[in-house]
Amino acid sequence: MLGLSECSITEEGYRCLSEAVRSNPSHLISLDLSGNDPGPSGVKLIYDLLEDTNCALNTVRLRSCGFSKECCADLSSALNSNPSHLRHLNLSKNNLGTSGVNKLSDLLKNPQCKLKTLVLCGCSLTEKHCARLISALCSNPSHLTHLNLSGNNLGTSGVNKLSDLLKNPQCKLKTLVLRSCEKHCARLISALCSNPSHLTHLNLSGNNLGTSGVNKLSDLLKNPQCKLKTLVLRSCGFSKECCAALSSALNSNPSHLTHLNLSGNNLGTSGVNKLSDLLKNPQCKLKTLTEWL
Repeated sequence: MLGLSECSITEEGYRCLSEAVRSNPSHLISLDLSGNDPGPSGVKLIYDLLEDTNCALNTVRLRSCGFSKECCADLSSALNSNPSHLRHLNLSKNNLGTSGVNKLSDLLKNPQCKLKTLVLCGCSLTEKHCARLISALCSNPSHLTHLNLSGNNLGTSGVNKLSDLLKNPQCKLKTLVLRSCEKHCARLISALCSNPSHLTHLNLSGNNLGTSGVNKLSDLLKNPQCKLKTLVLRSCGFSKECCAALSSALNSNPSHLTHLNLSGNNLGTSGVNKLSDLLKNPQCKLKTLTEWL
């Protein structure tokens, strides 16, 4: 594992690193260069490394590297030329653009792709981009266990595609993070209700779930097949009644949840009372009740 995030690495630094790694590529499995701007020549060195058939990297983190749309397209194309090792990919805070999304979709559809973690926070993805990426995931759903699309515009078509993915019996998603995606949460949660046994971590912070979303989420939490361990709902604009309903639902199926975050919502007396009932329940296994999740 090589972690060099936020190290102010220049294009020359990228050249040296790439040459060193390519001289002995078969052992390095994790590379984190987040927060370093490689420039055009540095990007080319990265995708030359990724195209190397001897490259054994299974984890690539390149968050906030200032990649252009063209760079993202080239990187995704390089990953697709050697997809069988990759398990974890983080390209957050880069502008993928249409070309990058198309190339990344090709990777996700590749039957050799065994990606488990995909993190694309704040990538300026449009509704069309999200729909295309999630459609690609739907065609090869059995490996992905962690998906984070926070801060992108899913829109109606993106949410519809994501709902299709979540309802797919082959979908093994354990972690879903959709902070500040804003719309159609009720539809997504309804899809989760149809296939609840795999999901263990859910973060919908910064979304206004509304009454229908809260009702659907309560249905999910009460489902005896629901195995959620982590639930993060920061700043979701919940009323006292919503907080009370959610706490009551948790109390009906308390044995799995270990981490709960309801920060930035108005619990009110009724919500606090219901949450207290949960905490007093001898089956309650809650370990963390905090704003820092």
